[in-house]
Formats: sequence, C-alpha cells, structure tokens
Amino acid sequence: MKISKLFASALLVAAFVSGGTSKACTNFLFTKGATKDGSTMITYAADSHVLYGELYYRRAAKYPAGEMIQVVDWDTGKPLIKIPQVAQTYSVVGNINEHQLAIGETTYGGREELANEIEGGIDYGSLIYLTLQRARNAREAIQVLAGFLSQYPYHSEGESFSICDPNEVWIFELIGKRPNLAKADLSKKLKYKYTDGAVWVARRIPDGYVCGHANQARITKFPQEPKKFNKAKGKGLHSAISSAHIDYVFEPEVECVYSSDVITFARACGWYNGTDADFSFTDTYAPLTFSGIRACDARVYAMFRRVNASMSKYEKYAMGDVNAERMPLWIKPDHKVDVKEVMDLMRDHYEGTAMDMTQDVGAGPFACPYRWRPMGFKVDGKEYIHERATSTQQTGFSFVAQCRSWLPNKVGGIIWFGVDDTYSTVYCPMYCGITEIPLCFREGNGDMLTYSPTSAFWLFNRVTNFVYGRYKDMIVDLQKVQTSLEEGFITDVERSDNRFKAATESELTTLLNDFSNRQAKKMMDEWNKLDQYLLVKYIDGNVKKEEGGKFKRTEFGGCASPSQPEYPQWYYRMIVKDHGNIIEAK
Repeated sequence: MKISKLFASALLVAAFVSGGTSKACTNFLFTKGATKDGSTMITYAADSHVLYGELYYRRAAKYPAGEMIQVVDWDTGKPLIKIPQVAQTYSVVGNINEHQLAIGETTYGGREELANEIEGGIDYGSLIYLTLQRARNAREAIQVLAGFLSQYPYHSEGESFSICDPNEVWIFELIGKRPNLAKADLSKKLKYKYTDGAVWVARRIPDGYVCGHANQARITKFPQEPKKFNKAKGKGLHSAISSAHIDYVFEPEVECVYSSDVITFARACGWYNGTDADFSFTDTYAPLTFSGIRACDARVYAMFRRVNASMSKYEKYAMGDVNAERMPLWIKPDHKVDVKEVMDLMRDHYEGTAMDMTQDVGAGPFACPYRWRPMGFKVDGKEYIHERATSTQQTGFSFVAQCRSWLPNKVGGIIWFGVDDTYSTVYCPMYCGITEIPLCFREGNGDMLTYSPTSAFWLFNRVTNFVYGRYKDMIVDLQKVQTSLEEGFITDVERSDNRFKAATESELTTLLNDFSNRQAKKMMDEWNKLDQYLLVKYIDGNVKKEEGGKFKRTEFGGCASPSQPEYPQWYYRMIVKDHGNIIEAK
C-alpha cells in the first residue's frame, strides 16, 4: 500500500515522530526450488488504517476496437487518465489471474525530489490490476509494465513489485521521473528536463532462493553485460537487457531487465557519477536511513532468520545501523518451506530478537505485541519509536499466492486470502478459476464506515480487538481454531485437486465456486463460534473454568466460580512504584 509523503526514503525518522498515517506493506517471495512441493509463492499484507479488507474480482471480457478505460487511483478513487482497452482481458481474483500470474507490492517512497504526484498518469495499484488483466506470465507482466511506464506518466511514489507465475519469481522496482520542482530547486542539483514515465529494474529470483521487500527498495547493483550469443537466432542474448530491447525478456537466459535510462537519468540529475558497473538502484533512488532499515528491511530480516538461522548475523543491520553489513537481496533457506510455513512467516512480531514486541513494558501485563499509533514519540526531548513488525493491527487484507505448474491454470493457482491482522487471520483458499466471490469477502459487503454482520473483515476485527485486551491468554484459544481451519483447508485442497483436474471445462467453474464458498462459510461459522466462546470465557477479566470441552457448572447448574489470574509481579511493582503510598494496606 501507498505510504505518506512523510516517508520519502522508506520511512523517515520524522515520520516516526510525526504520527503521519502510513500505508505500508510486506511481501515475501519463494521460488520453486525453495518449496517442498515445487510451487512458487508470494505473500502480501496490505496495511492501511483506512483500507477495507475485501477480495476484488474482475471478469474476463472482450472489448471492441477503440474502447477506452478510465484509470482510477487505487488509494483515493480519484479519476486519473483514460487509456485504450485491450481486445481481451483475463479474469482476476484479488491479486492473481486465471493464468496463475500473481503480483504484490510495497511502496518505498524514494528520493523526495521525485515525490511529486501528478494530476494524471497511472498509479501503482492500477499498474498491478491492469497488468493482471493483460499478462499470462511473469515475463509478459514485465513487458506490460514496461509498456505502461514508457507511454504514460507515473502517478505514485517509488514502488517494489513481487511478480510470480508457476515457474518464476521476479522483483521489479521503479520510481517516477517527474521531479518535484520545488524540492529540486532547493537542492540546486537537478539538471534533467521535466519528464514522464519511470526508471526501473527487474530481477529474477534464482531458483532455490527466497526474497522479500517491505517499503524499502532492495535492488542494489544489477547485471548489465551480455552473457551469451544465440547463433541460431542470429542475435545477441543478454542476461541483462534494457527496455529498448524488452522483447528479449522472453528468452529464458534473461534474468535482469531495466529501463534504458535508469543510470543516465541519475547522472543527469546529479545523483550518480560512478561507473555503470557500480551503479546501485537503491543507493541512488532510495538511500538507506535508520527508519528505512528499522521499520522496513527489518521485516525482511525477520523472515530471513526464520528460514535460515545464519541470517541472525544481520540483526545489527536490522536494528537500523546504516554502517552494518547489508542483507543480501535474496538468500537460500536452510530447509524447504510449505504453504503453512509461509502463512506462519507472515505472522511475526520479531519474536526471538532484540526487537521482540512481547518482551518490553510496552506489551503490558498480558504481553500484547501491538503498539497503537503514532509509531514515534518524544519523552523529555528524546525521540523513540515503536517497532513496525510484519504482523500489525491495521492490515486490511493479506494473502499467500501459490502457483503450481503441474496443474491446469484455473486449478493450479490459489490465493490463500485473509483479512485483518496476519497473526490472527485465517488464510482461506480461493482458486484463481472461481467466478463468484464468497459473500464474506465480496466487494460492497460493508466498508470501513459500515458494519456488516456477514463480512469477514468485521468479524475478524471484532475478535482480534477483543483478544488484544488479554492477549497472552486469548491468543492461544484463537490459534487452536486458526490452525485447525488452515490445516483442514490444506488437506481439502490436496484431496480436491485431482477431482478438479479431471473435470470438464463446463463442470470446473461450478466445482471451484462451490469449493471456495464452502471453505469461506466454514471459516465464518467457526470464527463466529470463537467470537462467542471468547466473550463467554473472558468476560469482565475473569476466566471461566472448562471441563470435558464445556464450561464448568456447579452441581446445581450455575456457573462455576471463575479463575481470576493475577498480574505478573513486575507489573505490580510498577503500580507500587507509581502509586504505592496511596494504595498500601495499613
């Protein structure tokens, strides 16, 4: 999601302290060789205090020549420009299309000289959803994105995209070229003409590796030299190619693509004067800051260390030391992951690190790993921060997109979709071939200002906001239901895949729709039961006793006396230190 103008290079320290509203996201990327079943996966958490969690759907359609489409800013709903529609679009379920192409994003802001939203153009959200309607695989997506960025002004800030299909995973980073003239004039450095479009670099994640980005640009140096000459085709074949030769992206040996002016634009602006070979996209267009690391790259670190224990050596960097050794763009995990582990990797509060949000006094007596905004605050003239972890209370929706090459596209692609906080959500399987969105996720079923009793977003928020009050105890009850549902869904998918694979085209849509609707209904039914259970068990700070799977009653049928757990001793000491002379028993 988009982040506020206060976040110029990822997140500025000023943004921590100002309390500016952030819309920050987290993406993790997994290649075929890094997963147990050989699927590719990307994750996405759309984190915004004003984003409503729902599952978008666009039908496949054919259009007459000359048809135009209105581009609307995804964040604000503001109309931008009109562009020609294509003759045929593909169906899109959330952030995956019928061909198992999935795209996620995080916004990193970048140089404040380029933080200039124009009146028209194409925003980052429209780039994603238009590309999903027009491309069948990751390389086609790169071609479509490059085409948009060469034809139209870019409306948003610096952006990182995760792109995956059943065989490949790519990271694509861009930033607009239209300068903020006020900022540029102040710097006295800008020598480039007022221009449109964007500069960008895309890199394929090597098979067997994992990657991540979280509101900080991640691509540093990138290959620019040709590696091979294809004599049979009579043309040079590059491992790295510029947008001037974007068709080369379809050659399998190509692993890096970049805009033809990604370096020359930086030179013309006075931001880079080294050799082409030493050029770093991140260091030029989104230089590291304390907050760009601590509030952003640290989330990638948290995932890296959970899939490879040796990554703990980067903790000093993750805590914001700009002089420490920087994490690599991608790493090889020390074990292969499955879809359940990937779901769980999206559940993190820095547990087990120096930044563990359950361990400091801010967690309160019930170890709640959440801090209400603003993220920064001042005490006695000094500035401090709250951690920004992968799991955060303001998530609108999140997903794990899983693409499986051994199955037909409409069956092989699944978007495991959840709403609200990733730590307490349930990832429900939505096949990419569905044509009907379950009611609980459907667009228009409630909104951020309208409660709906049939909306998953509102049900999950109701449960989670109750859990935050007695977190240490209540999260255990929640996780039992969460784990049971997700493991059951995974089993149901495994059992159903072969049946769906053998179905005729006319049968398939009905089967997929019925399956995803059943899973969503089961999730809603179980979560409503959980909602009622938690209220009964924990009402008024008491904890009801249980026996034989039911709440315990007296011999005469009444409520057995509940437990009243004490606060931890350290919390009592804090009370005594603050107010002991008043409350001491005499």
